[in-house]
Amino acid sequence: MATVHDVELLDVLVDAGESTRDLDRPGMARVLELVRSRAVGMVIVAKLDRLTRSVRDLAVLLEQFQRRGVSLVSVADSLDSGSASGRLVLNIMVSVSQWEREAVSERTRDAMRHKKAKLEFVGNAPYGYRLAQDRRHVEPEPGEQRSCREFIGCGRAASRCAELRQSLTAPASRLAKAPSGGMNTLPGC
Repeated sequence: MATVHDVELLDVLVDAGESTRDLDRPGMARVLELVRSRAVGMVIVAKLDRLTRSVRDLAVLLEQFQRRGVSLVSVADSLDSGSASGRLVLNIMVSVSQWEREAVSERTRDAMRHKKAKLEFVGNAPYGYRLAQDRRHVEPEPGEQRSCREFIGCGRAASRCAELRQSLTAPASRLAKAPSGGMNTLPGC
């Protein structure tokens, strides 16, 4: 797209794995730094919803860009903020993206409420338990319960605790496969 607009490509910034829910991300900070310093005259994005999904944030960006003579171009959406009609379409598209984000959030929240109202289990079964056949309750997982009892019973015996820790973090253990950020637990386990 830089070639089409006859501009030099200064940098390629990627916010891999970052949500476009807000502007608080490393790549966006770099873009804003380049815009404020007037180092760029055009910001090219692959797709508008990878820049922002917030009407408010887009308005802030477009105002900052316009004040410094910077245009915004979205490749996949064929949009250019260099014209009034381009800005109108940009605002409409971001409004739809924001609505989509909010609608997904509402549907997820409503589905969770529905499951809870039907007394269905929501989330992952805590260590020491598994989802029962009825898919509504948790039941003890005998092997993991044994580990829980051993862990609780090991008291201050450091060597026994170290052995238990090794067995819990062995590749075959569900605990070893738990996502980072902690695991679910129930009292007594």
